[in-house]
Amino acid sequence: MKNNQIKRRAFLTSAVAAGAAAATFNFPMPAIASGKRQWKMVMTWQKVLPGLGTGAIRLAKRITDLSDGKLEIKVYGGGELVPAMGVFDAVSQGTAQMGHAAPYYWLGKSRGAAFFCGVPGGLTAQEQNGWLYFGGGKRLWDELYAQFGLIAFPAGNTGCQMGGWFNKEINSKNDLKGLKMRMPGLAGEVLTKLGGSAQVIPPQELFTAMQSGVIDALEWVGAWNDMSLGFHRVSKYYYGPAFQEGGPTLELMINKKEFDKLPKNLQKIVKVACAAENDVMMAEYHANNVRAFQSLKYKHKVDIRQYPADVLKAFFDTAKGVVADVANDGAIEKRIYESYEKYRKYSVDMAPYAELGFMKERKNG
Repeated sequence: MKNNQIKRRAFLTSAVAAGAAAATFNFPMPAIASGKRQWKMVMTWQKVLPGLGTGAIRLAKRITDLSDGKLEIKVYGGGELVPAMGVFDAVSQGTAQMGHAAPYYWLGKSRGAAFFCGVPGGLTAQEQNGWLYFGGGKRLWDELYAQFGLIAFPAGNTGCQMGGWFNKEINSKNDLKGLKMRMPGLAGEVLTKLGGSAQVIPPQELFTAMQSGVIDALEWVGAWNDMSLGFHRVSKYYYGPAFQEGGPTLELMINKKEFDKLPKNLQKIVKVACAAENDVMMAEYHANNVRAFQSLKYKHKVDIRQYPADVLKAFFDTAKGVVADVANDGAIEKRIYESYEKYRKYSVDMAPYAELGFMKERKNG
């Protein structure tokens, strides 16, 4: 009897040891236990969209690589995990840890968000970076987004955009009346005040909307993106420059609770990766816009025009009132507007003696 008990005890001990060994070798420990984190990045763009989508994917890879895989980012294109316009809520609520988007999409949360992307008649890309990094803009951005449990970093820029594609000539500001144009955000408010009808349509539907006559005009980004989406095949005229976006910043928004949990070295990697993408994407857009513009003008024979002077004046004059009105929305919006407008006035004052003056004279070279 005693021998049987000893044998049984030995068998049970061996079985437990074998089970523990199986658990150790056959079932990997959770990634967090090994010092690795796997995060989701959702975005408003499709993955294949040049510049916007591909830039977000490049950013995710840069974070993963710089962290040696300790912060691995899996990217979901618009509509894959959450709706494209559901990115803000998804990250705020923790469905995903990160989101790549344009801050002016979130005017329903606060119209002050537009300033951290770009407002009509606002800043160029270089000026925008100056305000965000060294003019107090980023501190105000942090304060605004903290209300929603978020923190965000500049993570891309398209540079100055084109005015848009039209199926009728724009010879005066009167031609804007009744114009059905895809133009979101504060710029859409400007168009509405000038008698047009601002439409909000996702990029994947714009070609069909223009082709079918649902809209008379649209603005998207610039030559590179516009040509890739085929707008030159369904539009007669291409106007510029854009009054609506002189250099819009794109964002990497992050759930703040999750960001605060990261070790300091991983937080720093995220910040550095975003700053790098902010530069790289802008350079990529400029290089590809230059090439695409030449192709549209000379290969595809697109009728490219400058807006008439009275149209531009109407756009910019009306934009001043629309942008200033945001200051009436609340205390934080008022401080954002005042900071932005002060920086803008300083930039406008200097511009004739800097890039603006240089570029005006360079055209004769």
